Amino acid sequence: MRFVRTNAELVQAEVSTILELTQAAGDADGAYPLSEHVMLHLRGGGEKPAVHVLAWAADHPLYRRHGIGRALVTHALEVADEGDGRLRLWAHGDHPSASALALSMGFTRGRVLLQMRRSLFAPLASPVFPPGITVRSFRPGVDDDAWLALNALAFADLPDQGRWTRSDLRARLAESWFDADGFLLAFRGPDLVGFHWTKVHGSHRQHDEGHQHDPIGEVYVIGVHPSAHGTGLGTALTLAGLRYLRDQALDQVMLYVDETNTTAIRLYQRLDFARWSTDVSFRHSR
Repeated sequence: MRFVRTNAELVQAEVSTILELTQAAGDADGAYPLSEHVMLHLRGGGEKPAVHVLAWAADHPLYRRHGIGRALVTHALEVADEGDGRLRLWAHGDHPSASALALSMGFTRGRVLLQMRRSLFAPLASPVFPPGITVRSFRPGVDDDAWLALNALAFADLPDQGRWTRSDLRARLAESWFDADGFLLAFRGPDLVGFHWTKVHGSHRQHDEGHQHDPIGEVYVIGVHPSAHGTGLGTALTLAGLRYLRDQALDQVMLYVDETNTTAIRLYQRLDFARWSTDVSFRHSR
């Protein structure tokens, strides 16, 4: 076995091999091991200054419980030490083996992300928007700056989302799953005050991203301007997006929400969402 560390972009053959491996891991664990952000950049060969740590072997038997995971994390820690010493690992699906490995190597549980789901066959109320609110679909190239500004404001306490740049937005607008009709914007006069961006996983238009299942809708991102908190706008936007997804002949919808976001969790529970799975971020600093 040999380890490869590179700061350069991955070549396409490496990308294809990594995607095959992640698919096999996802099939075995019931949870896809890479986040959407990683997938976006992986397909393009990675993002600078990314460091890719790969373990290679001559043949391909089952390699779990052979110390490879520990060796990879050890190497990643060495890479982190060349920077500020911090390292974050995600365990999608909160697999017990991943938790045991992380804790044994000095990591602590940090951010916890819940996946919640609901049936779209269950009754859906009609959205009731606050007075003076109008709703229309997102217009690429027209609404970009206004959306980025509201996204940053709405997610000021969640840097992974709130720090999206124009490049982050454009990368997603270029994805095969993007549907402007399912990206709902709420305005009070000329001002953007809320949005609900929906997504469909596993449609026939998309690249293979490990979604070997029937299509499923997603409450991708919902944001509301602080001035509109408590007005019912968030609930109305959620319902409008769910009804849009139902109109696409989907039977189920999912979403991700931080375990600490109790306000959003209560909203989703009122709308009949139930907890489905858990993703955990482990932190290490030395």
